[in-house]
Parts: sequence; structure tokens; C-alpha cells
Amino acid sequence: MLLPYAKPPPGDADHALLPPRSVPARSRTGEGFYMVRLLKSALVLFIGLHALFYALQNIANIDAAHGALAYVLSGADHAAYPATMFFKTGNPLLAWAALAVVLAGELAVAFFGIKGGWDLFAARSGTAEEFHAAKRSGVIAAGLALLVWFGFFMSFGAAFFQMWQTPLGTGSMEGAFMYAMASAITMLFVSATDD
Repeated sequence: MLLPYAKPPPGDADHALLPPRSVPARSRTGEGFYMVRLLKSALVLFIGLHALFYALQNIANIDAAHGALAYVLSGADHAAYPATMFFKTGNPLLAWAALAVVLAGELAVAFFGIKGGWDLFAARSGTAEEFHAAKRSGVIAAGLALLVWFGFFMSFGAAFFQMWQTPLGTGSMEGAFMYAMASAITMLFVSATDD
């Protein structure tokens, strides 16, 4: 028995019995939607490049980076709040350990950001589910960036060691705030929707 079907529009009789053809995500959603995917890919890549540039500049200026951390950890020149409930240290080994943690964090952000940007670019024409799954490394990069710049610099540096009291510390704290916020906004923009 034949099932009834709607009469095809005039001139379209040849296509009425063909199965619907697969339409790539870009065509199905429009060029603007595709552009948003490219923007998300680029922003995640920039999180990685940003961290990579800082890590490489810190390595190129390793003695100055160590000196800056030693200065912050020592509590030198803290006139506004000279006392602390915690500790200050002039131990150069602790400054090297802190620098190693910062560099490891920056390099981890760089790795996941660059990988995340590539993963999103590679999935740009995929389904919503495929593109959403490709966000994993990018979200890890943005989360690690928040950990490095909010956690290390703002929580430990600015609050614990009160680096806001010196021009060197204030510059680092303000920079860390900008980097943390840029990473947070990028993470929200990238992960707010499936695409």
C-alpha cells in the first residue's frame, strides 16, 4: 500500500521523493553564525598567545623577574600597611619557587589556549555538539588564566603580600586584573552557548 503524500510544488516533482540532503552547519546557520565561531577560536588563541608572550618575556628577563618576586615577597617599602598577619621573606629560594609556579602557570595557559583555539577552528563547520565539545581546552585555558592572574597575583601578591603598596607591585596587580578579566569575559563568551 502506498502512503499518501503532499503534492510537490510545481516544477519540483523530481525532488519530492529524494531524501533531504545534508546541509553543512555553515549554510544551515548563516555566515554570521560561522563568524562567531571564528571569533571564539581567535579569542581563545589570544589567551594562549598572551600567556606565551609573558612566559617568554619572563624567561628572557629571568633575573629581573626573580628580583621583582623577591621584592614583593620581602615586603620592602610597605609604608601604608607595614605589618602583616602572615609573613614576609627575603629568602631568594622562595622567590625562585614562586617564579617557577608563575612560569608553569603561564606555560600551561599558553598550551591550552593555543590548543583550544586550534580545536575550535578545526570544529568551526561541525555540529553544535561537535563545536561545544571542542571548547574544552579553551575553557581550561581561561580557567588557568584566572588561577594565575587572579589567584597568584591578585590573591597572594596583592592581598597576602600587599604588593599594592609599591609602584612595582601596583603595576603588576593592575595588569593581572586586566588579564584575569579578559580571560573571564572570553570564557563567558565562548561557553555561554553551544556555538
